Amino acid sequence: QVQLVESGGDLVQPGGSLRLSCVGSGTSFSMYPMGWYRQGPGKLRELVATITRNSSTNYSDSVKGRFTISRDVAKNTAYLQMNSLKPEDTAVYYCYVDFSLRTRYWGQGTQVTVSS
Repeated sequence: QVQLVESGGDLVQPGGSLRLSCVGSGTSFSMYPMGWYRQGPGKLRELVATITRNSSTNYSDSVKGRFTISRDVAKNTAYLQMNSLKPEDTAVYYCYVDFSLRTRYWGQGTQVTVSS
């Protein structure tokens, strides 16, 4: 059974940093693209960052230059390093893996709150 489990969410002050982890199980994710979405209070779910099987990355304009997505194939894990956090980054962050155009698995989400 494929599962993704996120961790690393926390309460952090503006300007701080967090690193989110997304650990996959049930199969190897090494050949598949992964990414992170977020959903803030009262907002639609927003694509934050993606990473291909070759580790090519893309970011939303709102996080470019502050967030870094990476993956560790041996650990079947994707990461989201978040620096210079702002209150508007407050959201539940979800990771996903795409096994095909129509097969996507999601994690349960991890809460990030940026507040003084």
